[in-house]
Amino acid sequence: MSGTPSLTDALAGGTVVLDGGMSNQLAAAGHHLSDELWSARLLAEDPGAITEAHLAYFQAGADVAITASYQATFEGFARRGIDHDRATALLALSVASARTAARRARVTRPLWVAASVGPYGAMLADGSEYRGRYGLTVAELERFHRPRMEALAAAEPDVLALETIPDTDEAEALLRILPGLGIPAWLSYSATGDRTRAGRPLSDAFALAAEVDEVIAVGVNCCAPEDADHAVALAARVTGKPVVVYPNSGETWDAGARAWTGPATFTAEQVTGWQERGARLIGGCCRVGPKTISALATTLRRPA
Repeated sequence: MSGTPSLTDALAGGTVVLDGGMSNQLAAAGHHLSDELWSARLLAEDPGAITEAHLAYFQAGADVAITASYQATFEGFARRGIDHDRATALLALSVASARTAARRARVTRPLWVAASVGPYGAMLADGSEYRGRYGLTVAELERFHRPRMEALAAAEPDVLALETIPDTDEAEALLRILPGLGIPAWLSYSATGDRTRAGRPLSDAFALAAEVDEVIAVGVNCCAPEDADHAVALAARVTGKPVVVYPNSGETWDAGARAWTGPATFTAEQVTGWQERGARLIGGCCRVGPKTISALATTLRRPA
């Protein structure tokens, strides 16, 4: 956006608030997402709903909207009979919808748009995004991701969110694509304990991005809040870059019952610890809504 400082400059100057979960905000508005395309289906059927979800987070205090392109892929759209040109337009629309929400928010603080690039497994819609190890080579993963990343970069987001990445093989493929796109990125892994979801040491995973100039932040998302504590400090130490962190609510998904169980454990007070350890992009992922983002923003902006 004209007159808006770059996100890189903003991170050098302080902490930036990310939004929360797109899917839970859409569900709260009455949209059904039990679909292989997940929230990406609404890009084709009801893009105004996507804009409203982004607007809710901006008004709650988020500085960055993450687009509804996590599960938007050429392959996934093709299964619905959506051709390449239309899919390209829908990917661009994901960025435009967030830009529209930023204009409608009418706030004085800078607002940014992060174009979501989800893992290969999200396209499969079978849960493998949380396991990794797809049986594909780095080169094959690069061929899958490149067209979508090029289409999203052409829509001119402020940053690419390479998010919920379970494996170092996939991270390597994504990092190969970044040079030449002209858009910076953050890289965030899904993790359990001190390892990625595919079982790779987080220290090795973070190290992949340490010398990649296009990567402006490294960290974790879609993890339990307690797993973020160690990951934030490790990412800062290994890479020397600002850290991005946006965990889930702490509730557990019961695949058999197709329902979330257990209490939410993510509290706004936790974020000050992450901030002290080097986190500069802080928000929430699954089941974290505008109310929590509002409390988080208030906490992070509280005078020292």
